[in-house]
Parts: sequence; C-alpha cells; structure tokens
Amino acid sequence: MKSLQAALNEFKSTFSTALQSASDEQALEHVRTTFLSRKGHLSALMEQLKNLSIEEKRTFGPLLNELKQWSEETFTIHKEQLIKSQQNAELAKQQHFDVTATMPGTLRGSLHPLTHIKQQVENIFISMGYQIADGPEVETDYYNFESLNIPADHPARDMWDTFWLDIPSLLLRTHTSPVQVHAMEKKQLPLAVIAPGRCYRHEATDATHDFLFMQLEGLVIDTNISMSNLLATCKAFLQAIFKKDLKMRVRPSYFPFTEPSIEIDITCPFCTSGCSVCKFSRWIEICGAGLVHPRVLQAAGIDTEKYSGFAFGFGLTRLAMLTYSINDIRLLHSGKIEFLEQFS
Repeated sequence: MKSLQAALNEFKSTFSTALQSASDEQALEHVRTTFLSRKGHLSALMEQLKNLSIEEKRTFGPLLNELKQWSEETFTIHKEQLIKSQQNAELAKQQHFDVTATMPGTLRGSLHPLTHIKQQVENIFISMGYQIADGPEVETDYYNFESLNIPADHPARDMWDTFWLDIPSLLLRTHTSPVQVHAMEKKQLPLAVIAPGRCYRHEATDATHDFLFMQLEGLVIDTNISMSNLLATCKAFLQAIFKKDLKMRVRPSYFPFTEPSIEIDITCPFCTSGCSVCKFSRWIEICGAGLVHPRVLQAAGIDTEKYSGFAFGFGLTRLAMLTYSINDIRLLHSGKIEFLEQFS
C-alpha cells in the first residue's frame, strides 16, 4: 500500500490534470463526482485517517484538510472560468451591437429651456463673483412684504396678487426678494448673491401671463455702493446673456424696497428696425432695479451709515421666451412633448 503522503501527492496531480481537461459542464461534473463527492477519491483518503496512529493523525490530519480546501476552491474557480468562457463564446456568435447607440427614429433628451436659461444666467453671475442663494417657496407675510418696506396697509401690496394659505400669515412667495432678506440677516458682509426660483401670483392665464413663473433677483451690499455700480453690472450681464453690445435705456420707476428705483430697457437683440418681439419699438423692457431702501437694510439689522446696496430682478421665464422665440408662456409648463423636443 502506498504511503498516505504519496497518495496525497498523487491525488493533487491527478485532480489538477482532470480539471484542466474538463472543457464543458458535463466533464466538470464528472471530475467533481470522481474526486470530491462522498464516494470520491478525497473521501477515500479521509477514510484512511482512522487506520493511522495518533501521531500520524496529527501529521496527516491538517494536510488532508488543506488538500480538501484547496481542491474545492480550485474546482470553484475553474467552474466560474468555464462558465464565463462559454458566455463569451456565445456572445461572439451573436451579431455585434453598439450598446451606446440610440434607437432609430428617437431623439435624445435635453434640458428644459427654463433650466438651460437658469444655468446660463447663474454661470454668468458666478463668474462675476456672486453666490447662489435659495429659500422657501412658502413664505411668511413678514419676509415677503413687511421686511421689504411693504407693511400691511401699504397700497404697494396691490402690485402683487397673492396666493394666501389657510394658515395665517403664510403665502406662496410673489417674488424671490425674501431670499435676499434671509441672506442679509446672516450679516456676512460684503454680500453679492443671486436668488433664482419659482414665484406665484394670482393672475389670469393667457399667452403672456401665468400664475407660475421663474424669476431671478440679485443683491449687492457693501460700502460706497452707487447707481453706477448697478448700471455697470446690469450692462455686463445683458451683453453676456445676449452676446451682443446692446444699448441700455434707464427709466424712473417705483418699488417699495428700492430708492431710487429704475426700469431698464435694452435695444432689441433680434432686429435693427423693429419686429414683433419689441412691438416695433426697438426697445425691450428687461429689468427692474434700484438702490436698496434704507428701511430694508435696517430691518435686516444692517448699519445704513456704513453699508448701502443695489438690487435688480428680471423674469427668467420672459428671458427664455425671448431667447427661444416662444410666443405662449403656457407652453413652458405644459409638458407637451411636441414642444419640448424642439430643444433636444
């Protein structure tokens, strides 16, 4: 009878040879049955342990356990490699296909025009050193009105048709100005922020008006802020967004939260002698702005003897309509595929 050590070596050699020769699942199963099953060669070797002396068991017991672990792990690895090889061979027989290709006749998705305009505007102001501020769309009466120099009995409240909630003093914000108040209250001065976001007003819906629209407002608080700073900022932005050297016209206006207040018009970027966009006037109303009213600064706890600021605001929805020649504001929130696929 061969020594047990020789039998272990022979098992390892024979098992390895048989495993390498197994080229399909049937042959692999035959190897498992022959060597690793309850009636296989490995079990027979294990049976020989009971005929050994205690000293020999201490020597060959660990060796048999190592052989059992090695043979089972080797078998598992070879089986996984064989299965993967068979799968690759099966794929190679099939017709090649490009997994990155789109289906014939389908259009790729794209950003919504409002999202695209919003990102363009944000990138321009970020390059100018501004930070993006955000705030809740459900606001309190204080932040939407009172902190902006619009007390409860002020006639200027008639300028905003407001959606009031059942909970007292809560409303859907009518502009993004409350975001600026939140930013000022943090008193991290000097301050330069933009506040893009959705706004809501109780208005009749038609081609140019909707109860939901996108607005962007900007705010700068620092020492020695003047109207020239405001005009230079607006001109730089408008030229960057329209990619043209546009003329700018300033008209006096009124907003409760700025003093003085102005409206800014630009020469029509789409024509030179008048068109339907500018209503043949060659001017487009684009922005409301002004120097921040001292009462607004005081409400936020800012020292008006040291700091001043300017604010501006314009409609992102209107800007998108101008940029993409959209003649009905309701299309922007309609979800109609035939409208949105134009921007893919």
